Amino acid sequence: MKNIFSILLFLIVSVFFISCGDKPANVAPNKNTSTSPKPNAPLPISSFEVVRKYKHDGDAFTEGLFFYNGFLYESTGLDGKSDLRKVDIESGKVVQKVDLPKTSFGEGISMVNGKIYQLTWREGVCRVFDAETFKQIKEFKYPGDGWGMTTDGKNLIMTDSTHVIRFIDPETFETVKTLPVFRENGAPLMQINELEWIKGELWANIWHSEEPEILGKPNYIVRIDPNNGKILGWVNLDGISPDDVKADPENTLNGIAYDEKNDRIFVTGKKWKNLYEIKLK
Repeated sequence: MKNIFSILLFLIVSVFFISCGDKPANVAPNKNTSTSPKPNAPLPISSFEVVRKYKHDGDAFTEGLFFYNGFLYESTGLDGKSDLRKVDIESGKVVQKVDLPKTSFGEGISMVNGKIYQLTWREGVCRVFDAETFKQIKEFKYPGDGWGMTTDGKNLIMTDSTHVIRFIDPETFETVKTLPVFRENGAPLMQINELEWIKGELWANIWHSEEPEILGKPNYIVRIDPNNGKILGWVNLDGISPDDVKADPENTLNGIAYDEKNDRIFVTGKKWKNLYEIKLK
């Protein structure tokens, strides 16, 4: 009896587990949708056409550029040759200039509330000038390199050779926000250089963008969302000024200026003989 009872109990338990393992007919199978992430959609790449060409000082090692009230304002680099200048765009002639100390290497510039702010490369000094007289008002110290600069109308926005963009209070020169920028493949976008604020976007030159470890594409400008650091697209300016680039590999594309009133975009480079008004295609 004991053996018969054990056999019956075994059969009952087996049937129970088999029935529990069956999947109800009205339940859909579980679909795993997270096995492979969706690839990033390709970002738009704009080409260009030259609307007009202007003369540019072929000795100017352009590090910063902006347009204001009909004139270009430019910062030039190199030790012993750095300056801040106001340029007549039609003729390319310098109409106002102040030389920096021989030990200074000029970098990005921008203007807020009638004052021009000019960075230096490794000196860690930002000089502040009266926009009318070019008389120096004061200076600020900051850590790290100084590269590019622009403004959103309230803050100064600067780069320092890394993938991190800093928003700066112009009254104290303290960082109020940092904005890291990453490429489509997740790698940091290094060597972000000269900046310009264009229609609510940050446009930036990338120093030696042709280098494989940086971007592998010559003369590219990146368009960045200033709210989150996401790349919105690229502007391919390869071939825009071939003679200038061939003359010296350091004569890189560097300098973006925007005439908001007339919706004009200007670009140039270090020791380029021309400034170009461009239109995106």
